[in-house]
Amino acid sequence: MTALLDIDQLRTFITIAETGSFTKASDVVHKTQSAVSMQMKRLEERVGKPIFARDGRASRLTDEGERLLDYARRIVKLNMEAVASLSNAELSGRVRLGVPDDYADRYLPEIMARFSHTHPNVELTVVCDPSTDLIDRIDTGDLDLAIITDCEMIARETEIIRREQLLWVGSSRHATHLEEPLPLALGRQSCNWRQEAIAQLQALTRPFRILYTSSNSTAVSAAVLAGLAISVLPESGLRPGMRVLGPGEGFPTLAPCRIGLVRNRHEPSALADALADHIVQGLDNISEAAIAAE
Repeated sequence: MTALLDIDQLRTFITIAETGSFTKASDVVHKTQSAVSMQMKRLEERVGKPIFARDGRASRLTDEGERLLDYARRIVKLNMEAVASLSNAELSGRVRLGVPDDYADRYLPEIMARFSHTHPNVELTVVCDPSTDLIDRIDTGDLDLAIITDCEMIARETEIIRREQLLWVGSSRHATHLEEPLPLALGRQSCNWRQEAIAQLQALTRPFRILYTSSNSTAVSAAVLAGLAISVLPESGLRPGMRVLGPGEGFPTLAPCRIGLVRNRHEPSALADALADHIVQGLDNISEAAIAAE
């Protein structure tokens, strides 16, 4: 007979995967490190496969562990949904979400509408800031959840919830991409996308100048649409009147960007978990076909 998986063990397993170590996970789940180790030993016995491989002081998942992680998250989530449904307890209170403004226009309307419909008694507070600032606000407890875009620059465990191509963009009505030096409209100096764009142009020894700098995506997009500058945007950031510039125009392919979800681990809440579910579903529902149609 197949052994049943223990929900508490799965929760601990998920926490280890997210924090990167047994020691950090023990603090989050309020268990001793020896108790956490015992739970994982018993979980490995249940699945009959090693799920962790030691990597220095960190705990790296094996291939079997990566497969189990996906199932574990789904099982724990379904368990929480079942308990909430049967308890007839309607969530109320306030939940605080941070999101970069370059994703707010595209993602927030659907997420807010769906969340408000299913949780009418919950007050949703939204803060728009650059990703690095949102991380600081998570750490200080000002936010419950944050959508971040510069995942590669964040020195912490991040739940990657979407990947999309980073693109060179210009105005479809202007030939700005032919100008020398190339005028650019980019985010502030700490922006990973800005650094990627500059590195690519320097590798090509193509002359450029930073014409506009702003952490506000609307301002950057305005400069592009006015034909004043070229920029780099994620696929979902394309607007009518923009054209994608590729190798045919002399612009190298950029690395895909990752959108992540960061949670306030110090103050977990059912409201934050519920909002996180809506965020993940909302991003999944935004298809590349819909973006292209715009």
